[in-house]
Amino acid sequence: MDTQQKDLSYFRLRLQELLNTSFPEKANEQKFIEQRSSWAANAYEGAFSSGNAIEQCNEIANYILFEGLHFSKFDTVFQVVCNEFDTIMTDEELRPFALKVFPVCEPVFSSYELTDDFAYGFEFDLLYTEITGTIAIWIEENGLQ
Repeated sequence: MDTQQKDLSYFRLRLQELLNTSFPEKANEQKFIEQRSSWAANAYEGAFSSGNAIEQCNEIANYILFEGLHFSKFDTVFQVVCNEFDTIMTDEELRPFALKVFPVCEPVFSSYELTDDFAYGFEFDLLYTEITGTIAIWIEENGLQ
């Protein structure tokens, strides 16, 4: 296996892991995964060929690989579920429940301009409160199921 193929596999696996964990809505988008992994591998190779240090090559490749993937809608929903609803379900039920209510919560995000650093702004608290309310209403109407 040549170096390019090894790099591509490495970047593909790193991206897939992030998507599985924090962006389940993108986890099956193979075209996105292949394209982003290929871009990162090419950027790494180009940076290395240009004489950059390994750390710099990694930084360049990671910037491309994870661009636009720093703020996670799912992680926000999961955080709300863990912080606000952990007393009504077991720890093992938290993630599956967050996955279940994620599509219900997704429209709430459309009212906000989501940037990579959104979680550090004042509007995040408003979003957090809206997500909490949306989940509470859903539980009231549907139970925990």
